[in-house]
Amino acid sequence: MTERRKQTLAVVMGGGRGTRLSPLTLERCKPAVPLAGKYRLVDIPISNCINSEINRIFLLTQFQTASLHRHVQGTYHFDPFGGGFVDIMSAEQTEKSVDWYQGTADAVRRNLVHFRSFEHDLVLILSGDQLYRMDFREIIAQHIATKADVTIAAIPFPVSKIEGLGLMQVNDDLTIARFVEKPKDPAIIAGLTLSRALEAKLKTPSVEPRCLASMGIYVFNRAALAEALDNTMTDFGKEVIPSLLGKKKLCAHIFEGYWEDIGTVRAFFEANLALAQPLPPFNFFDPAAPIYTHDRYLPASKLNNCHINHAVIGDGSILADSSIKRCVFGIRSFVAEGCTLEDSIVMGSDYYETEAQLATNTERGRPPLGVGRNCRIKGAIIDKNARIGDGCTLDATGKADGKYANGVVIIRDGVLVVSKGGILPPGTVV
Repeated sequence: MTERRKQTLAVVMGGGRGTRLSPLTLERCKPAVPLAGKYRLVDIPISNCINSEINRIFLLTQFQTASLHRHVQGTYHFDPFGGGFVDIMSAEQTEKSVDWYQGTADAVRRNLVHFRSFEHDLVLILSGDQLYRMDFREIIAQHIATKADVTIAAIPFPVSKIEGLGLMQVNDDLTIARFVEKPKDPAIIAGLTLSRALEAKLKTPSVEPRCLASMGIYVFNRAALAEALDNTMTDFGKEVIPSLLGKKKLCAHIFEGYWEDIGTVRAFFEANLALAQPLPPFNFFDPAAPIYTHDRYLPASKLNNCHINHAVIGDGSILADSSIKRCVFGIRSFVAEGCTLEDSIVMGSDYYETEAQLATNTERGRPPLGVGRNCRIKGAIIDKNARIGDGCTLDATGKADGKYANGVVIIRDGVLVVSKGGILPPGTVV
């Protein structure tokens, strides 16, 4: 199996413009969005690959890639004798194409020429905006044992929670009989529910009928992938996978662990806050399968006379004399005295301000980086390098989605977001 895994290339889809995750993606691509205090979304699929002994990884992206480049190049340094790499493949102009990637399948198609330079017979295709921990050795082993052309990772979901997901009808031998992208018709959904035999094999029982939803994780045989993309189809879920039914052997690999698609501001917000629970659904403390990220050599965080009830606090943070309840703080976060923060995410800063910078910013009427004194913040995401003046009140409760405070504050999916580098004068109320 070790030799077989060495024949696997991993391809991480960096996504399109990430409009559903805006404004968090206004100045960065989706894989570069900060996560859980010190990580970025891209660290999840890459870490899963490394922990599965897959170390040849291509990251396909095209929008706002500067911070992603810095993060990947500063983090993933492999033993030169092991042949490992994380290579960012941005959309490029060629003799055959001068436009952007048109979809997931189109992105992979355009990079097949680069993949051919590396010996492989399997391609593992992953999403760059999901939170999960998976040992890819298991799906690869099943793929080989079943002699499948394509294996799709699938997760059981109750019928009441399958909105917006691609569903598949799976036979008892795990071959896929039908694939429907985001169905809404109750009759169609009823026909896609799990059989009694498959339900009996699952570890966790369910009172409600369940369907198998695609996780956007695929294992392709090299030849099958080339053949599947020898056309003009642009998307795997909507076009490529359904087109292979009846032509190739498609199998499902059932995954029953935690999985969250972080495609919207609300999903991002809730997934992060869940990490502050005493026993979070995703465990970053698993020593057998660590999540890797950039080593910044920051000092330990300082919490001065704070009342804290469930929080994740990134390295190098300073929180002073404040009340904290269910919050996540990124690296170099700063919260001044007298603040109350509840159900909020503070992403921190990319740097510490020097005394000279502080003096200059004070002269210009700009608050220091972080959260000023006596602020009240609830249900909010404070993006990186934001400056919140003293006495500000930020609370999305009961407010409609839209722009506030001259566009510096955006409420989306019921979540208040202070944009990256945003400045709120003292006393601002939203």
